[in-house]
Amino acid sequence: MTAKSPNFNRTRLSCFYAYLSMASVFSVPPILFVTFREMYGISYTLLGTLVLINFCTQLTIDLIFSFFAKYFNIHTTVKIMPLLTSIGLLIYALIPSFFPNIAYLGLVVGTIIFSVSAGLSEVLLSPLVAAIPSKHPEKDMSMLHSLYAWGVLVMVVISTVFLSIFGRENWMFLVVLLALFPLVASYLFATSPMPEMNLSHAVGSSVSAKKNIGLALCIACIFLGSCAENTMSNWISGYMENALQIPKAMGDIFGMALFAILLGAVRTWYGKKGGNISNVLLVGMIGAASCYLVIGLSRNTLLGFLACIFTGCFTSMLWPGTLILMEEKIPHVGVAAYALMAAGGDFGASLAPQMLGIIVDKVAASSWAAEMAPALALTTEQLGMKTGMFTAAFFPILGTFLLLFMKRYFSKTGNE
Repeated sequence: MTAKSPNFNRTRLSCFYAYLSMASVFSVPPILFVTFREMYGISYTLLGTLVLINFCTQLTIDLIFSFFAKYFNIHTTVKIMPLLTSIGLLIYALIPSFFPNIAYLGLVVGTIIFSVSAGLSEVLLSPLVAAIPSKHPEKDMSMLHSLYAWGVLVMVVISTVFLSIFGRENWMFLVVLLALFPLVASYLFATSPMPEMNLSHAVGSSVSAKKNIGLALCIACIFLGSCAENTMSNWISGYMENALQIPKAMGDIFGMALFAILLGAVRTWYGKKGGNISNVLLVGMIGAASCYLVIGLSRNTLLGFLACIFTGCFTSMLWPGTLILMEEKIPHVGVAAYALMAAGGDFGASLAPQMLGIIVDKVAASSWAAEMAPALALTTEQLGMKTGMFTAAFFPILGTFLLLFMKRYFSKTGNE
């Protein structure tokens, strides 16, 4: 009698919920940026540095798994991963509350801990879903990443309602509440069967130069796509409140939430109906570049608002879509390849938001802004934010040219 094969439906659902709950790590800190600035006097550069720390920590995890994945017990790591999220969020909330004089240190420590978990989720959840037998693995991958966007939406709604009712000064109770969600993911993983995963390295002497070049191109593409997505996702709340002068609750609900809705809707659509990922990525890069240029140049509040939220539509597939492209063009990749891709994405997510924070502070403090802002009926801070958004268009513009090259490259090498 043959052993009954395990049912991995619960495992797939566990991955989906874990990605959903991970949204708190990415969506809640940007919502609190203005609160931190007002309560603790933290500059925009230091707030951008929190984003940098977040993604640099994830980048470190990505690189560790790129070269040393075989030394880890992957199944155990997956199970403890959500616990780290909860611990990090608790530290993030409690140290500034009890020790406001070292509030920024508490934010940094908490960020590092929950960023380790976030890095693990990016490295392990995608290959875990890919390892589960499925008739449509590319649709499962798109659905996985769509749930992150829906998680952002849920977190934005919860955060906005909470802060509107209880006040910004009680932000720490919100973070403690959100720390409970990942505990469910830990339980689900502990009670679900785990598939075997390929821990082999994706690059090296045994792999053709063609595959190495193809992987490098995909890493560059996910880097630029991540820059385009994460600049807006990290700064849309602060931009709408300060640059567009939209009240915070309205900006978060109708701005950040609509951004997340479009992000999730397109990923969900692709998970059900999608195909031709190369063209989807190309349209996304062109659309994202257009949105950033409009945000930076337009003085119309409604037009700027619409451009912000439609950035979610155009950037939605740039990260998961590049993973799908890699799977199509470079088959049979292992955990290490996903880790390298996550490293490229996390590097973009760390660089671009930090760059915008620096630009905002530098421009706002410049004599050029002091002269130019009154003529444009803007404050120097508003001018700095618009300049930063305009500069962010560089990433999807470069991504457009890269994708055009990649289409030609994969066509010539017989992979398209």
